[in-house]
Amino acid sequence: MQLTAANTKKSPANASFSSLKQIHAGVLDVGYAEAGPPDGPVVILLHGWPYDIHSYVDVAPWLGAAGYRVIVPHLRGHGTTRFLTDDTFRNGEQAVFAHDIVALMDALEIDQAILAGHDWGARTANIIAALWPQRCKAMVSVGGYLINDRTSYRRPLPPLVEWGWWYQYYFVTGNGEPGLEATRHDLAKLVWRVNSPRWDFDDATFDRTAASFDNPDYVSIAIHNYRWRLGVVEGDPRYEDLERRLGAGPVIAVPTITLDGASDGVTPATDGAAYRTKFSGEYTHRIIDGAGHNLPQEAPQAFADAIVEVDSY
Repeated sequence: MQLTAANTKKSPANASFSSLKQIHAGVLDVGYAEAGPPDGPVVILLHGWPYDIHSYVDVAPWLGAAGYRVIVPHLRGHGTTRFLTDDTFRNGEQAVFAHDIVALMDALEIDQAILAGHDWGARTANIIAALWPQRCKAMVSVGGYLINDRTSYRRPLPPLVEWGWWYQYYFVTGNGEPGLEATRHDLAKLVWRVNSPRWDFDDATFDRTAASFDNPDYVSIAIHNYRWRLGVVEGDPRYEDLERRLGAGPVIAVPTITLDGASDGVTPATDGAAYRTKFSGEYTHRIIDGAGHNLPQEAPQAFADAIVEVDSY
């Protein structure tokens, strides 16, 4: 089943989620948007960096109209999501994002959901699908299998890939943290342009998302995420066991569709063969013409169709 053309008109650049809800979940007060009927099958849409919930401003209403209950949370460090206490470690390692979403599902009394995401959000969906498969009915993952094995960063990658990750290396330098603090909007806009070279977004579209970067924990979370990933800083000892399991590259058994943007400027599209063995359930991979790294916002119909399709597996 695909969403009909009548339901796939893009929203204007100044469109936004009409209102946000807040709920205490784990260590966070999570801000999230919701669409669709409250008794529909649940889809949780997870954004990446430097993006926010507006990556799904078109996807969410389409899925809602198709009968899904759609939850779109701001990840820690973004938008209206806040830490409940000042003394909580502003941790950006991969396991904590998954822990946050499982806590959100518990708070919302959601036993199981379809998880879909890109960038940080896709990695978070991968982790939940791998470690908490009973909570994940199916998954759509932009970029394939994204669970980090930090030892892999010790091996050189092709120059084009290394170039695309320039900001990761910038963030481990002395200028990285103050630079992100001082230029968070300009830096993000540059990343958008490099990551999605064919996406002709306007200032209103960018500014709508950039407001989420004014979160007081945005810089701390982003800096820790990339410094931890590259082995420059350590994570929270409470997550060491989870990170050991993730570093082993656990296989994902839930039904999955992986998507690549054909014009992704940071993660070049592939045929998926390199990570095919990481998915043991029903699986499909496809490349979306014209889309870049922020695929849900650049090609929302293709992304929403993938969710409906994987739900039928």
